[in-house]
Amino acid sequence: MSVLELARSSRWVSRFKIFYSQRKLFLTSSSSFSTTSTANNDEGPARPAAPPIRVSLTESAGRGVFATRRIGAGDLIHTAKPLVAHPSLSAINSVCYFCLRKLKTTSQTQPLQFCDKNCKEQSKVFYGLERRANWSAYDDYCRTHGLKYPLLVKRLACMVISGVAAADGLDILQPANLSSIMVSQMEEGFGLLRSAFTKANILDEQIAFLTKTWYTSVLARIRINAFRIELARGVYEDLLLSAAASVEAEAAVGNAVYILASFYNHDCDPNAHILWIENADARLKALRDVEAGEELRICYIDASMDRDARQTVLSQGFGFQCNCLRCVSGD
Repeated sequence: MSVLELARSSRWVSRFKIFYSQRKLFLTSSSSFSTTSTANNDEGPARPAAPPIRVSLTESAGRGVFATRRIGAGDLIHTAKPLVAHPSLSAINSVCYFCLRKLKTTSQTQPLQFCDKNCKEQSKVFYGLERRANWSAYDDYCRTHGLKYPLLVKRLACMVISGVAAADGLDILQPANLSSIMVSQMEEGFGLLRSAFTKANILDEQIAFLTKTWYTSVLARIRINAFRIELARGVYEDLLLSAAASVEAEAAVGNAVYILASFYNHDCDPNAHILWIENADARLKALRDVEAGEELRICYIDASMDRDARQTVLSQGFGFQCNCLRCVSGD
């Protein structure tokens, strides 16, 4: 690696470490996390205002996101970059391997591509290590069983080994309840992941964190916190200011995990919405006017399903029974 390449790589490593340092500050803060605007001063231009939200405990749903001021319908609440993202196996040849942006041209001879030099540089914090291992058996395991979340675990493990992520990076998120049968089904994936690193001559001390407990714990958190990335058609400014904004969506291009976005609780009649325009950078928008102190909620599933279908999907996929006003009324 040249001096210039090393400098660039070091810059992105530092960027990822800053991101994880901020996550640690968030983890060690009080139960209420507030964001406030930064006023202008005589020392320089004003910094961008922080999003008008705070994270606090709710009465019945754990942590939640609340408005700190009135938010108008259609307002952009905040944006969020993924903690970890990975393209789906079906889209891996047609999207950027880092940001999941759709590629202008695709190549069957070079399946893993990046949309620009910036993404290629940022990916160096994990891509070099990923390239050392043979993932054919692991990918076949995911493909055969219709699994998507183990791909996120693979990337996170590569980031941990590379020193740009902490092994406990997802511990702040709520885990799913796993049955003994589900845990036993994960053992094959764990074995394949560990084997891939071992065959790539990754030192034992580098993968000491990669235990069966770590693997299942991470999957348990990803299971109910990962978002299915669907890129909306059209220009951001032209999107409808309602849940219909995402109806015209292309097939999912991958999955990603976010920190702040994961604190939004579910409602079958949400007042906020998460969408993706060009890549895995998420945008949280208000669907209707939200008053200060009101909890912001998104819909985890297809809100057009009937009540029984919604209850089944939420129970089996997320482990809870929805008691929102829409479900209670039987709608």
